[in-house]
Amino acid sequence: MLVLTRKLGESIAIDDHIKIRVVQIKGKQVRLGIEAPKDTKIHREEVYLAIQSQNQESVKTSSEDTRAVAKLLKT
Repeated sequence: MLVLTRKLGESIAIDDHIKIRVVQIKGKQVRLGIEAPKDTKIHREEVYLAIQSQNQESVKTSSEDTRAVAKLLKT
């Protein structure tokens, strides 16, 4: 893990397309601004983990379940 120290208003560049700037520091919280291409997905870690969990659950769907849904949609 790379650990960097930044002050209010300073930023970090990732590759040529992503910039992370310290926007506000208030107590124990730091507010970050992220400039990135629109097709770059950016999530808080807890949201990202929830998405990953849902994706894993959807993979577990059996072929019988898929056939049953397909049959329902045909009618």
